[in-house]
Amino acid sequence: MNTTTNPVASPQSDVLTEAYEFLRLRHHETGQPGLTRRWRDVRAEITATGTWRQTTNELTYGARVAWRNSARCIGRLRWQSLQVHDCRHANDANAVRGALTTHLHRATNGGRVRSVMTVLPPVPQEGTAPVRIINPQLVQYAAWPNNGTVLGDPANLNLTRLATTLGWAGPPERGPFDILPWIIATDDGRLHALPVDQAAIREVPIHHPQHRWIGELGLRWPAVPVISHMLLSIGGVQYPAPFSGVFMASEIAARNLADADRYHQLPAVINGLQLADDDRLRQDKALLVLQEAVLYSYDRAGVTITDHHRESEHFARFVRREEAAGRAVVGDWTWLNSYPMTPQDPSWGRYYSTSTLRPALHPDPAASAFPAAAGSLCPHSGSTATAADPDHQRAAPSTAAVVYPLTAQEEQ
Repeated sequence: MNTTTNPVASPQSDVLTEAYEFLRLRHHETGQPGLTRRWRDVRAEITATGTWRQTTNELTYGARVAWRNSARCIGRLRWQSLQVHDCRHANDANAVRGALTTHLHRATNGGRVRSVMTVLPPVPQEGTAPVRIINPQLVQYAAWPNNGTVLGDPANLNLTRLATTLGWAGPPERGPFDILPWIIATDDGRLHALPVDQAAIREVPIHHPQHRWIGELGLRWPAVPVISHMLLSIGGVQYPAPFSGVFMASEIAARNLADADRYHQLPAVINGLQLADDDRLRQDKALLVLQEAVLYSYDRAGVTITDHHRESEHFARFVRREEAAGRAVVGDWTWLNSYPMTPQDPSWGRYYSTSTLRPALHPDPAASAFPAAAGSLCPHSGSTATAADPDHQRAAPSTAAVVYPLTAQEEQ
C-alpha cells in the first residue's frame, strides 16, 4: 500500500483500512478538502453493507494511480492522461459487449491511440461477479488445427476451443488472422461467446519500405493492445477493468510474429534476407528488419506505436518525476528491460522494489482459472508472460502456421 496507517479494526477491517488509506491518499495528492466528512460516510456504508460505492472522480483517480503502481509496465509516464470510463452499470453480457466496443473506438481514436480503461461492475465481497471477461485481450486471433499444424496464433488454441464449444464457428474461409469472439462469464454460471463488431477493430498490414517481399507474408496486427482479464483494486473494492495502451514495436515483431510458438515468421524473414546458415547474427538481423517493418507499417497507417529506446527514456523521466514527488517507484526489471533493450538504455542499470502498492491492477484469478486466459499482463505494450523460445531455426512455414500438439479428436 502507499500508506501503512491502520486507523480501524472491525469485522470489515480490510475493506475499511484500504478505503481509508485510498481516501487519505487521494485527498493528500489532489489537495481536495472534505476527507473527514467523506470518510464518515464511507465508513458507515462499509459497516452497513461490507463495501462502498466510489464516486466517478474517485474511480478515475484510483484507476490512474493503479497504472502508476504497475510494476511491470514501462509506459507509466502517461498515467495522468488515462481516460477512465465508468461502466459499472454494464451488468449483463450484451451491455459489456457494448462497453467493450465503445472502448475500442475510443482507444483507437482514428489512429491517434489513447490509453483507456473501462471499469465494469464490482466483484462482491461474497458471491460471483456480475460479469467477467475470459479473453486475455480484446483483439486476438484464432488458432485452427490444420493437418498437424495450427493456422493462426497457437497461443489462442484453448481460447478457440472454448469459443467453438460455445457455438462460434469462425468465418466460412478460415485464415491466420480470424478475430475471436469475446467470451463473457455472467453470475448465472453461463459463458457467452459474443461476436466482435468488426467496425471497432483496426488492423495494420505489415510491410517494409525496402524488402517488399515482407508484405507478401500477409502479416498484420491490431492497432491497440487491450488487456481484458485484469482486476482493478481500489479501496478494498475490485472491478474487472479492460485496459489499453500503446503497442511497443518489439512486442509485435520480436514476440508475437517471431516466436516459434506464436506466428514463427523469423525463419521466413531469414530466408527472405538470404542470410547464410553460418551467419551467427542472422536472427538478430532478421529481428531488426521485422521491427523496422512494424514501425514503418504503423507509421504509414497513421497508428500510434512506440519503440523500446523511447519507452526506456520515458520511464527514466517517470522515475525522476515520482521521486521528485516523494513517491516510491516499483518495477520488475525483467519486464522493464525485455528484448531488445540494451545496457545503453536508461532503464537497464537500475533495480526497483517489486512490492505491491495500492490501488493496483492484477490478474483476475477467476478468469485466469480458464486455460484460455493465460499470459498477457502489461497494459501498455501488450507484453506477455510466456517465456521466449530461443529456437528460431525450424523450417519456415509457407503460411502463418506452426506445428502445435493437437488432440486426437482434432487430428481426425
